[in-house]
Amino acid sequence: MLPSYDLSFAESLSSKQRQIFYEGHWFLAILMILVVLLFPFAGLYVTGLFGAVLGLLLSLAAFYLTPYVWLKFGG
Repeated sequence: MLPSYDLSFAESLSSKQRQIFYEGHWFLAILMILVVLLFPFAGLYVTGLFGAVLGLLLSLAAFYLTPYVWLKFGG
């Protein structure tokens, strides 16, 4: 069962809700795995250590925020 569309932001950050979302959206789950693994390396390649840290932060933000944004805007 996927979470409802009226899911609050705080609820969307819970581990259980993320798990339910990514189990129901396999393509996004695979995409997030690639983003989380590749963004830090891309940042390292482009700007060095600062880019790697920034890439890591952006990839983690994407991983946590994608379920909320997808359910609110992309549906």
